[in-house]
Amino acid sequence: MSNLRSAISNEVTPPYTRAEIIELRLIETFAPTRCLVEDESARHAGHAGAASGGGHYRIELISTAFEGKNRLARHRLVYDCLHDMMQRDIHALAIVTKTPAETSA
Repeated sequence: MSNLRSAISNEVTPPYTRAEIIELRLIETFAPTRCLVEDESARHAGHAGAASGGGHYRIELISTAFEGKNRLARHRLVYDCLHDMMQRDIHALAIVTKTPAETSA
């Protein structure tokens, strides 16, 4: 478990990929019923942001943590969770957040 905690709180190091680090942090923070992290960096090869080394990721989260919060507040929670990675590891982030009730509607 110490390796997991190290991966969650420190820079990306093997054997964890950036996408795995993102997923681990989101799981630890939001205890989601669904957590999907897709690395779309290859689709953006040649893009100016890709040159800086930051990746492009698509996230889908379903969590009770989003209940009573609007879209902007939900996205802020996700950005707060990943704030240090936004400076070096993440160039772009597409976020879909839902509550369990919103998925069954």
